[in-house]
Amino acid sequence: MAKETGRKLIASNRKARHDYHIESTYEAGIALMGTEVKSLRMGRASLVDGYAVFYGDELWLEGVHIPEYSSGTWTNHTPRRRRKLLLNRLELDKLLAATRESGKTIVPLSLYFSDGRAKVEIGLAKGKKEYDKRHALRERQDARETARILHSRERE
Repeated sequence: MAKETGRKLIASNRKARHDYHIESTYEAGIALMGTEVKSLRMGRASLVDGYAVFYGDELWLEGVHIPEYSSGTWTNHTPRRRRKLLLNRLELDKLLAATRESGKTIVPLSLYFSDGRAKVEIGLAKGKKEYDKRHALRERQDARETARILHSRERE
């Protein structure tokens, strides 16, 4: 069997970019069981309720739903189990210091295979207020409207 190359997106968390200001992003490996990998290769996962939290000095991913592998037997995994994220010590220390500040959290942004290995893109985030969400929505609508007007003028 040929080795996979490139990046294959499995799931993305579009809601995270709406609900949070993403300050920085990190690529983390993820410790998975065999049936989880097989389920991911089928393209099934949900990051919507996911978040990362420190237990001791290790970072764990919680709330991510990877459904059971349909052909699995008694070795199948629990869909919402806690999964360890694999980062180097310097990145872990930066994230630990940043999450100790008030209002900051770590959210998963996307789950993908990179050269055959499962990876999670996580973001250090600060929650948006309701008025921030409305303001961002208004800016996108204004930009879309401006682009539409400019495009129509080019045609004339």
